[in-house]
Amino acid sequence: MTTLKNNRPVIVGIFILLGLAILVVTIFTLGGQKKTFVKSYTIYAVFNDVGGLIKGGNVWFSGVKVGTVKNISFYQNSQVLVTMNIEKAAQSHIHKDAMAKIGSDGLIGNKIVIIYGGSENMPQAEANDLLHVENIAGTDDMLATLQANNKNLLEITNDFKSISKKIDSGKGTLATLLNDPAMANKLSNTFDNLQATASNFKAVSINSKDVLLNLKDFAGKINKPGNSINDVVTDTVMYASIKGTLFQLKKAADAVTIFTGNLEKVSARLNQDNNVAGVLLNDSLAAASIKITLKNLETSSQKLDADLEALQHNFLLRGYFRKKK
Repeated sequence: MTTLKNNRPVIVGIFILLGLAILVVTIFTLGGQKKTFVKSYTIYAVFNDVGGLIKGGNVWFSGVKVGTVKNISFYQNSQVLVTMNIEKAAQSHIHKDAMAKIGSDGLIGNKIVIIYGGSENMPQAEANDLLHVENIAGTDDMLATLQANNKNLLEITNDFKSISKKIDSGKGTLATLLNDPAMANKLSNTFDNLQATASNFKAVSINSKDVLLNLKDFAGKINKPGNSINDVVTDTVMYASIKGTLFQLKKAADAVTIFTGNLEKVSARLNQDNNVAGVLLNDSLAAASIKITLKNLETSSQKLDADLEALQHNFLLRGYFRKKK
């Protein structure tokens, strides 16, 4: 009995030491998870909505935990100020132009703060810096958007259902195109014609390219001295002669224009009946009268010839005509 009484304090001391060891290990384990014993610095971010983020939540950068949420408080009217403890070891990777947003640890996990972006040429984020934030849509907003999209999909589905019924019943141009073989043949012929037209355009394009090359070659030959066109372009004396010739041609053309105008005036006057020529050309009665007059003159001339012939044989004047001969 005396031995048992002497061993009892030792056993109790052993259990106490084991409990203390477990407590210390637990404290260090939890502290390691919460980064309690790691050197850190504080930065801030202001969000419109933290979406259920709580104090002690994790802070991630490039998929690595770099800190925890130290405090959450209201900022101004309706914004939220999030205070974050960031490990000193990660300070060299987080720059002043880095962005912060609210995310989830997994698909439906706890809310976390995600730090991303930042330019290497920008300075590192320092203690008490305020990061820029990206305010993403919350779950409620996403559900509202999904609901609106579902309504739109339902309307689109109903429209397609109505269109398919009309097509199946043979109503509309599309149904005609789908069900009428003649129309399909016409479309096939149209596409063949379009293909032929495209081929023609291609041939025309090739020909145009050849024409441009020929023009380029022709222009190069013109620019070379020793040909007549280049001589005409570069010889000032010949140019002056050609200019004088063109001036003479212009004068001749002007004279021809004046002559043509005079002919038009004469033609216009010939079409009028207030002058002799116009009367002769346009008045049929005057022309008939002149024709009768000419005929009478011809008849009178014949009669005059006959009278003169008779006078020559008259015995009174016969001697006179003999003397004249």
